[in-house]
Amino acid sequence: MLKFVDIAAKRPDKRQALERRRDWREVYRDFAARRAVEQASRCSQCGVPFCQIHCPVQNNIPDWLMLTAAGRLREAYEVSSATNNFPEICGRICPQDLLCEGNCVIEKGFDSVTIGAVERYITDTAFQEGWVEAARPALERPESVGIIGAGPGGMAAAEMLRRRGYQVHVYDRYDRVGGLLIYGIPNFKLDKAIVERRAKLLGESGIEFHLQFEVGRDAALADLRARHDAVLIATGAYQARDIKVPGVGLDNIFAAMDYLTASNRKGLGDAVPDFDSGALNAAGKNVVVIGGGDTAMDCVRTAIRQKAKSVTCLYRRDRVNMPGSLQEVTHAEEEGVSFAWLSAPEAFIGEGAVEGVRAVHIHLGVGDASGRQTPQPIAGSSHILLADLAIKALGFDPEDLPLLFAAPELEVTRWGAVKIDRASMMTNLDGVFAAGDIVRGASLVVWAIKDGRDAAAAIHHYFGARAVPLARAV
Repeated sequence: MLKFVDIAAKRPDKRQALERRRDWREVYRDFAARRAVEQASRCSQCGVPFCQIHCPVQNNIPDWLMLTAAGRLREAYEVSSATNNFPEICGRICPQDLLCEGNCVIEKGFDSVTIGAVERYITDTAFQEGWVEAARPALERPESVGIIGAGPGGMAAAEMLRRRGYQVHVYDRYDRVGGLLIYGIPNFKLDKAIVERRAKLLGESGIEFHLQFEVGRDAALADLRARHDAVLIATGAYQARDIKVPGVGLDNIFAAMDYLTASNRKGLGDAVPDFDSGALNAAGKNVVVIGGGDTAMDCVRTAIRQKAKSVTCLYRRDRVNMPGSLQEVTHAEEEGVSFAWLSAPEAFIGEGAVEGVRAVHIHLGVGDASGRQTPQPIAGSSHILLADLAIKALGFDPEDLPLLFAAPELEVTRWGAVKIDRASMMTNLDGVFAAGDIVRGASLVVWAIKDGRDAAAAIHHYFGARAVPLARAV
């Protein structure tokens, strides 16, 4: 260990941008075993591991880096998977530059340890070697838990509850397990086979998935409460935020999730009429994406791969103040995306369908209460960006669950998030819990995993006071 003074930081080999533009494969190639061991050995094994502190699931990062450096990969996988249900996914899509790597003690002057790449390498190796197995509880419990949502939070909670022997049923409106991981994140960041592989393991563990099942249509929340001993709401937050400017109702202006879902469904081989008709296909078009988060980066990089004529990201702040990962911005720039920094949309223009976005240049003024500078339009700076396709990547809010679930008694906050007791993670309804984005607002996948794990522990505690006979599993 402590080889950061002698060995430079080195990520897995990055595929050339021109090559990446032509396909949907991941940006980085696999780590060679020798390289992974070498990079893991750069860890300083510091007494206060800021990488672990700034990881939402509190991964024991120094420990599995040390084990990797020693060639003890199976033990490294066991340590890694002890705190994270899906390390192979987080190793690919977590914004490490904002979390673990961005807080690495040796970052200043030596560059941080390539934590995400090593994490991915450990779990990919574990799958190749057959070390990853479905959860097999030693004891079966009679209590049944219904989970609404098969996204990362619901999947994590389902696995943790199944490990304890509970009978777990997961309900989801879509036809595949994974939620955002399947329909919202493009293949060049997360290959769908990786999510499907994990979903298969969950099914093999005894978790039952009820797909294309919409709560409120196929059953009300009250019906699920009658069917199960506890219910967990883990739907995520998918209600797209809109923008109120003239022309927003023109054709060929879409929400980011509609655009990404169509692209991902097409890649999965589904029939997608809106894509086949050309409406949600960027090929040959001037594309403008409004927003500066990771969803916006997914949209611009998807449009590049669909062979758009031009792709511009319109963002009202500068590069330093972007909420998304700067690594994603770098990838987008390499692939040919143009960034219109310090610009905000004033109106969409066109006859029937959008033909352009009228934008205004922005000056960042005095900071608000949080310290973030307030965008202020610069008078007389209006200009037009050509756009045959405009995509709004402005963030997400929770859907109106009391209305959607036919459960007006379910309490929500003034922002529409489900209100819970923070200690028990229970809503105002006995035995009904909530976790993930539907509680905290749109956030990272790793936070959904953490919330799902916490919710599983809370549900187990809820059942803990009951005297229930346990039948040993066959």
